Amino acid sequence: MSSKKLIVILGPTSSGKTGLSIKLAKKFKGEVVSADSRQVYKGMDVGSGKITKKEMAGITHYLLDVANPKRRFTVAQYQKLALRTIKNIQKKNKIPFLVGGTGFYIQSVVDSIVIPEVKPDLKLRKKLEKLTTEQLFQKLKKSDPKRAESIDKQNPRRLIRAIEIVMTTGKPVPNLKSDGQFNCLQIGIKKSAEELKKSIHERLLKRLQKNTMINEVKKLHKSLSWKRLKEFGLEYRFVAQYLQGKSTRQEMINNIQKESEHLVKKQMTWFNRDKRIKWVKNPKEACVLVKRFLA
Repeated sequence: MSSKKLIVILGPTSSGKTGLSIKLAKKFKGEVVSADSRQVYKGMDVGSGKITKKEMAGITHYLLDVANPKRRFTVAQYQKLALRTIKNIQKKNKIPFLVGGTGFYIQSVVDSIVIPEVKPDLKLRKKLEKLTTEQLFQKLKKSDPKRAESIDKQNPRRLIRAIEIVMTTGKPVPNLKSDGQFNCLQIGIKKSAEELKKSIHERLLKRLQKNTMINEVKKLHKSLSWKRLKEFGLEYRFVAQYLQGKSTRQEMINNIQKESEHLVKKQMTWFNRDKRIKWVKNPKEACVLVKRFLA
């Protein structure tokens, strides 16, 4: 049934997902649902690479700016919103395009993962917060090796949440439902490591023009602690360090570049496990796949 069809555009950071999704959504009467774990937050625009109104070119976008950065936004919350949004787009006889680089967000929708609704355990969190990031990672590795494979091991907030779920439910997360709700086409953008390195660098320099990204972090710091900003990783972590005088501007640039390249490797490890993804080198190849899928 065409009303159950969902097209996913995925790929590592800086691979050109936004541009491709706009082209395809225009051509095939679609609307875009974002699958990015930082773009869900209000006020995190430049550092997260959030699409601008102009870049949207009239295509409706969902799940941007839906969360307050003061509060934690979970995969379970994302999944609920995404499933509801996709179904609403389908009801309008439009094609939903799920677009992003956060593998766990995408998988939670494509495979209808059952994510336990576990309430925060403040006592347990307090205990876990005393551990180093490396100790947290080792703890998760023991209790849920599969989740440890895909998690950002530098992110204590995510590690604590994953451990909390395992310890509360007594089960690794997630359990998969065998019946995905949608008929999916997953398109991945294939770029060489060198191309990605170059585009990450160009994008980074662009974000630092007129200090736009630095000013964004300064503004966020009016309502968020340095610790909270650090939890968002990448640009937010290193700009926060720079603003506290813990690094030079050049060190900040080098750190963001290095961590972004590391993120690309992690994203590709995650995506390469899914043999259903069709990898394309250009919009023309993607167009052929979508046409065939919608026929």
